[in-house]
Amino acid sequence: MKMKNRLSLLVIATWVLFTITGCPAVESDPDLEKTAPTVISVFPIDSGIDIPINTVVTATLSEDMNSASINSTSFTLTTGLDTILGTVTYDVTNKIAIFTPSQDLTENTVYTATMTTEVKDLAGNALIENKVWSFTTSTAPDIIAPTVLSTVPVNYTIDIAMNSTITASFSESMTSTTIITANFTVKDGTTEVIGVVTYDSVNNKAIFTPSANLLDNKLYTATITTGVKDLAGNALAANKVWSFTTSAIADIIAPTVVSTVPANATTNIVTSSIVSATFSESLDSTTIIAVNFTVKDGLADIAGVITYDSSNKTAIFTPNAVFTTDTEYTATITTGVKDLAGNALGANKVWSFTTSAAVDVVAPVVNETFPVNQSIAISINSTVTAIFSEEMNSSTINDTNFILNEGTNPVSGAVTYDSLNNKAIFTPSVNLTNNTVYTATVTTGSKDLAGNAIATNKVWSFTTAEIGSGPAPVSLGSAVNYVILAKTAISTIPDSVITGDIGLSPAAESYMTGFSQTKATGYSTSLQVTGFMYASDMTPPTPTSMVTAISDMETAYTDAAGRVTPDFLNLESGNIGGLTLVPGLYKWTSAVTIPSDVTINGNANDVWIFQISGNLLVSASVKVLLTGGAQAKNIFWQIAGEASLDTGSHFEGIILSQTAISLNTGASINGILLAQTQVALDQATVTKPVQ
Repeated sequence: MKMKNRLSLLVIATWVLFTITGCPAVESDPDLEKTAPTVISVFPIDSGIDIPINTVVTATLSEDMNSASINSTSFTLTTGLDTILGTVTYDVTNKIAIFTPSQDLTENTVYTATMTTEVKDLAGNALIENKVWSFTTSTAPDIIAPTVLSTVPVNYTIDIAMNSTITASFSESMTSTTIITANFTVKDGTTEVIGVVTYDSVNNKAIFTPSANLLDNKLYTATITTGVKDLAGNALAANKVWSFTTSAIADIIAPTVVSTVPANATTNIVTSSIVSATFSESLDSTTIIAVNFTVKDGLADIAGVITYDSSNKTAIFTPNAVFTTDTEYTATITTGVKDLAGNALGANKVWSFTTSAAVDVVAPVVNETFPVNQSIAISINSTVTAIFSEEMNSSTINDTNFILNEGTNPVSGAVTYDSLNNKAIFTPSVNLTNNTVYTATVTTGSKDLAGNAIATNKVWSFTTAEIGSGPAPVSLGSAVNYVILAKTAISTIPDSVITGDIGLSPAAESYMTGFSQTKATGYSTSLQVTGFMYASDMTPPTPTSMVTAISDMETAYTDAAGRVTPDFLNLESGNIGGLTLVPGLYKWTSAVTIPSDVTINGNANDVWIFQISGNLLVSASVKVLLTGGAQAKNIFWQIAGEASLDTGSHFEGIILSQTAISLNTGASINGILLAQTQVALDQATVTKPVQ
């Protein structure tokens, strides 16, 4: 009878628990609680070398862990038989275990880190086996400040979906406990957006996820402060600030895979290849993980490391060992992959490839550089480029492996990779210094798709131009790579003659009219263009490159328009025909007309900036002439209205128009056309000046 009463009480208690919590008294899916946690990444990486002696050691787990199980017994660091003293902590938010040595490590020494099976998740499941990795220290501490390599959204971009997350990718591994809301903010004016900040240790990325959708058609400003630090304790040198404007709608469009390497059904793939997939939009990097990106030989999983190159929207699978020869492999990206708005891939992406009997062991080389080695009189607003002999692993083309120095001082700048032309591009954050020697280096950290590094560092130097008369030149950033760049349309009445690349964004390629272009992967060509044609809807990484170029164009316009204290104000009330213009800053609060030939006179290093509040009109057959060595690359026409070059006229310089640019029948320009609306050509000639 007592037993029956006890059973009755148990049933009642169970019913009460269910009624109060809304949940059964037992786990509805006990298998979920049997899943063992895994270590998904470590720092330093296994077998890493030249690790700074003041580093800390971290391990990122696959799920929430029992913090009490992560301690100095279960997470250790040793060298030989000696145990290193240190403090073990656990970052609950980012699932990262952290070992901080009590003092700097010893130089040129091999250390072994171990996380044991004593480490358990919240359900009590332990690691299946000990996680062990080793690394070798360098001879010095890390004293280099981390930098923000890229952001999403990119600075000054518009029409950003209201349900987007905001991210920043760093140049190195960061201390996750410094990636917090106090150090990463998003604001609407002075009002802070409420959200959650996390850190993706695999891809060195900070992520701000708003608690609710952002407001439509609003300008937001994101800031990462100097409170953010790397694993050696070095803080960001200066706050990173960028802004963007939201659209009126949320993003409900699923991302797609637009290309893969290797391509589907390809054969004779070198056994040392990596496997990658490029997406139609930026992704949530935390979804680019082993469970969502697999490579298999039949039913057997291939072990490898998965990373995400946010600059090029590319997920990369790097096998732990070379593939087997003459074997078919199948790669799969699942619907677990999501974009920054939380939209999942519409369907699994599956592709296959077959390896060859040979291994790619040929090292890539740098075939060409700009500036060329030992060149002189280089413009201080130039970019620095290196062209490789083959396609490179874009994730290795970064500011660690492509650096620019003034003496021993590193130059701050952004590194991008143009996979269509196998070109690495270093864009300085500000203009270089006149009459100064710079040294560029591409290091052996740069690798091709098969993992082959360049054999030796590629080093070259150049000297910038001497200081000329006039203002400092306007920095065009990556916009300097184009001869025509516009936002809404580029049209031609055939046949125009264009020398240089042209780009259009955010408008699609369909708004490039009159060119009869031939489509290729990531670009198009035309008989009227000696160069490539790029648009926002082409295969990645073209869309990302275009967003950056447009942003740089707008920044250049703002720079030119913002120059103060003009040397000449409202010269000849805006009618400058017949004049000879010396170097300087000119400003007109009206339109400017050129009804007869005008001469720009100065030496090769002199600079002219013309600020025009209205339109610019060059009359038919009128010419702008250069004398004394003046160069078109140093002449900047900032025009708030429209620039119109009439029939048969000739122009010199870089036009930065806030509206439109038109070249009527037979007009020509030695310069660059940068329009924030459209560029219209009528049998015109446009030639990009030598930079």
